Amino acid sequence: MTRRVGPLLGATLFDADAAARELLAGNSPAVQQVVKAFGRDVISPGTGGIDRAKLREIVFRDASKRKVLEEILHPLIRSRWMTLAEEFRGRAEWMLVDIPLLFETQAESQFDAVVVVACGAATQKARIVLERGLTEEMAERIIASQQSLASKISLASHVVWNESPLARLDEQAQILTDYLQRKF
Repeated sequence: MTRRVGPLLGATLFDADAAARELLAGNSPAVQQVVKAFGRDVISPGTGGIDRAKLREIVFRDASKRKVLEEILHPLIRSRWMTLAEEFRGRAEWMLVDIPLLFETQAESQFDAVVVVACGAATQKARIVLERGLTEEMAERIIASQQSLASKISLASHVVWNESPLARLDEQAQILTDYLQRKF
């Protein structure tokens, strides 16, 4: 859920997706709520946690079911990053929070700066398929469920356009880091 971001940024990163995965593992209260909302079929026989592939199929086929899942997970995730943010308040060290659904959850006002890392639709879909091992159809459903990229860009403090290989992102992050360190 949290990890140090290398020497490049010298910060601690909170990863909302990792927090969601953690909340859906084992027999946590979140797992119990998900099972109550979606039935025992979403339990993974091997781990006792949630079978994320089954749950993904359910929630990305029906927006009302996705909303039910979000109502379970989003407050728990928000509580985690807000607690961590409170620990960092007043420190010289940076805390970065990676929230793919930042604008959808209306949490952007909680941050000093919002950076959107963006790329074209084809690249986004290809990365989801490659990195998560999902089908193109599922990648398209996930993208379609989110606020539009144009909207996110219009709301961001800063935009990093990364159509290049992901290795280039480090270079872009360094440029942005240098700027933000001067500004803040």
